[in-house]
Amino acid sequence: MTDTSIPRAEQPIGDTDPVLPAGSPADAETTEAVAVAGDVADAGPGQDDDVDDMDDDEEGDEEGDEVEQASNGGKPAGPTSDADLFRQSEIAADYVEGLLDILDYDGDIDELVSAGRPVVEVVGGRLQALVGQRGATLEALQELTRLAVFRQTGSPSRLLLDVGGYRATRRKELSAVAKNAVEKVKQHGEAVRLEPMSAFERKCVHDVVNAIAGVESESEGVEPNRRIVVRPVD
Repeated sequence: MTDTSIPRAEQPIGDTDPVLPAGSPADAETTEAVAVAGDVADAGPGQDDDVDDMDDDEEGDEEGDEVEQASNGGKPAGPTSDADLFRQSEIAADYVEGLLDILDYDGDIDELVSAGRPVVEVVGGRLQALVGQRGATLEALQELTRLAVFRQTGSPSRLLLDVGGYRATRRKELSAVAKNAVEKVKQHGEAVRLEPMSAFERKCVHDVVNAIAGVESESEGVEPNRRIVVRPVD
């Protein structure tokens, strides 16, 4: 089942600030799904070294996460026209459809372009295993799908994959987390550190915090323990 627990705002940062563990590993069913997806990816043409340098490209602050917004490890960005982006979403949808067939899962697949990036959405029952705990399996599948697009187009992709509306639900949860952290910062006047999050989760929090006056956010640390710090603006 999908773990819908949300990151919690920790105590204000101090000299003895604890380091929280990373999210829980996926359960046996989601691990199996990733293993099968990996087999599908391995069946394709050889991997290009450029793909290793692709960043999630979903971070929002200028101080900590601009590296994750860089053009794929300093390499030229992929095609930007709507036609090219939609072609990426079509390739990705075909890949995901093949994966669902292998797993014997039923799901409706929609491909589209949204906010200047290709998007594939999968809707249906019994898809929780493709999301995993805290979306861990979904993130892995997204990277595999981006790899499939890269192998056909030769261009890195910023494809966004969603399953069962997980990302929309998670955005709402993380909005509440961000607002709670902001309240703590304004109440105590000290920085608040959140637990480690994925790039997608950090982007959701940054968007909320950066829209509120008197506070700012930045990311610190390295994956998988990269987290957001919310602090008052001097």
